[in-house]
Amino acid sequence: MVLFLCRMAVIDAVLDRLLDGLLGLGRLLSPLCSLFVLLQLSALVVLLLLSLRVVCLLWSHAQFTRRLRCFSKPPTQNWLMGHLGEMRSTEEGLQAVDQLVRTYSHSCSWFLGPFYSLVRLFHPDYIKPLLLAPASITVKDELFYGFLRPWLGQSLLLSNGEDWSRRRRLLTPAFHFDILKNYVKIFNHSSDIMHSKWRRLVAEGESRQDMFNHISLMTLDSLLRCTFSYNSNCQESSSEYIAAIFELSTLVIERRGRILHHWDCLYWRSPEGQRFKQACSVVHGFTRTVVQERRAQLLHRGEPESHTDTTGGEEKKKKRVADFIDLLLLSKDEDGHGLTDEEIKAEADTFMFGGHDTTASGISWVLYNLSQHQDYQDRCRAEVNDLLQDRKTDDLDWEDLSSLPFTTMCIKESLRLHSPVSAVTRRYTKDMTVPGGRVIPQGSICLVSIYGTHHNPEIWPDPDVYNPMRFDPENSKDRSSHAFIPFSSGPRNCIGQKFAMAELRVVVALTLRRFRLTPGGVEVRRLPQLVLRAEGGLWLTLETLDAPQD
Repeated sequence: MVLFLCRMAVIDAVLDRLLDGLLGLGRLLSPLCSLFVLLQLSALVVLLLLSLRVVCLLWSHAQFTRRLRCFSKPPTQNWLMGHLGEMRSTEEGLQAVDQLVRTYSHSCSWFLGPFYSLVRLFHPDYIKPLLLAPASITVKDELFYGFLRPWLGQSLLLSNGEDWSRRRRLLTPAFHFDILKNYVKIFNHSSDIMHSKWRRLVAEGESRQDMFNHISLMTLDSLLRCTFSYNSNCQESSSEYIAAIFELSTLVIERRGRILHHWDCLYWRSPEGQRFKQACSVVHGFTRTVVQERRAQLLHRGEPESHTDTTGGEEKKKKRVADFIDLLLLSKDEDGHGLTDEEIKAEADTFMFGGHDTTASGISWVLYNLSQHQDYQDRCRAEVNDLLQDRKTDDLDWEDLSSLPFTTMCIKESLRLHSPVSAVTRRYTKDMTVPGGRVIPQGSICLVSIYGTHHNPEIWPDPDVYNPMRFDPENSKDRSSHAFIPFSSGPRNCIGQKFAMAELRVVVALTLRRFRLTPGGVEVRRLPQLVLRAEGGLWLTLETLDAPQD
C-alpha cells in the first residue's frame, strides 16, 4: 500500500510536468492548431495516466496477494474483484462473520477488489500484538477513518505519530477520575429528564418505545453539558446542532457503502457531499463559537475548578466546575504550549461524535438483554435498591458505581454480545508478525474484529447466549486479556472508556430502579453501522415502578 501510494504520487507529478509542457507548446502554435493539438495531447495524457494507475494498482494487488498467502483466504468470485461486496452491514453480514470465525478460527485474508488488501483477525492471540504495538508504528487507515476527517479534523481519533502522542498526553488529564466524579451528577440529571418523559408517555398509553431514539438524545444531552456546560433541551425539543450530528453520522455510513463516493472529486460534487458540507458547517460553527467565547471568559474570569473541593466538609461553590472545553483550553505540554482553537474544536467534535452514539448503543442493548432475562433484571434491580435504600434521592455518586458488581457484570456481558463498535482497523509502518510465523505486510489493513473475537467459540463457549456469570471474577481470571475488547486496547484504546462505563452504570441502574422492561413484541435484527443498532429501532415495553421492589 505504501509503495502503491508512492507510485501514485510519482504519476501525478509526471502529469503536472506533462500538462505544463502542453501549455507551453500551445503558446508556440497558432490558435486553431493549438486547440486541436492540445485536445489530442490532453486525451493522450489522460489515457496514459489512467493506464499507469491501473498498472500500479494491479501490481500492488498482485504483491499483496502473494505476501498474504500465509493466511487462509475465503472463496472469491474471481481473482480481481476478490471479496468486494461481501461485507454487509446487516444481520446477514454479522451471521457471515460468525461463519468466518467458525471456519478460520483466528484470521483470514480479505480483498476488496484490487483496491484494498485486508487481514481480518478474531482471536486474542492474534490481535494482542497488533493492538499493543507502539503508537509510533500504528496508523489509522483512510478506508475506514478517512471519511470522518472533514468532520473531525486532525483529532486524537485520526492523527498519527508524534502529533497523536502530544494530543494523547494533553487530553489524558481530562479523563482523570477526579473530573469524571463531576460528570456523574450530569448523568443523573439527564437520566431524570428521560425517565420523566417515559413516565408521561406510559401514562398516555404509549408504553412501547424505541430505546435508541430516546437514549441517543439523552447521551447527547449529557455530553453537551459535560463538554460545553450547554443545556440544549434536546430531549424535549429539536436542535439544528443535534440534527446536524445525526445527519453527518448517516452520511458517513452511506458514503462507505458507495465505492464511487470514495473519491473526493466525485463525492463533493454529489448531493450527499453538499449535505455533508452543510452539516459540517453547522457543527463546526457551534463548536468554534463556544471555544472562542470560553477562551475569552477564561482570560477575564480566571480558571474554574477542575474538581469538587470538599475541604472543611462543605462543598465550595465559588467557581463553576471545569467542563471538557475548559480542560482543553487549560492543558499545556512539557514545553508550556497548549492546543490551538482549531485543535480544541476537533477534539470537542470527536468527543461529541464518539461519546454519544457508542454509549447510547451500549445502554440500549443492555436494557434489551435484561428485558429478555427477567431473572437477571430482577437481580440488578434488587442490587440497586439495596444500594439506594433509606436515601432521600435516587442520585448515584461516583463511589456508588463500584457497589454494583452484578449490574456491571450484566453490562459487560451485553458489551460482549452486542459490542457497540464491531471492528477497528489499523495499518503499520513495518511488517507485523502474528502467531504461526505469519507476517502481515507493511501497508495492508488489519481489521481487528471485535464482534468476531467476542463471538469466537474457542474463547467464549455458547457465544450467542447472554450469561453475565462469564464476568464473575472467578470465571474471568484465566481468560486472555484481549478476549474482551469493547473499547479496543493498547496505546490507541478508547480514551473515554471510564467515562462511558460510568454513564452506562448510572443510566442502567436508575432505569431498572424506576421501570420494568419487557420485549417490544417485534423481531430484532441487528444493524452494524458506525455503531450497532437495530433495524427499525430497538423497541421495548416500559412499566413504571413507583416504589422499590422487594
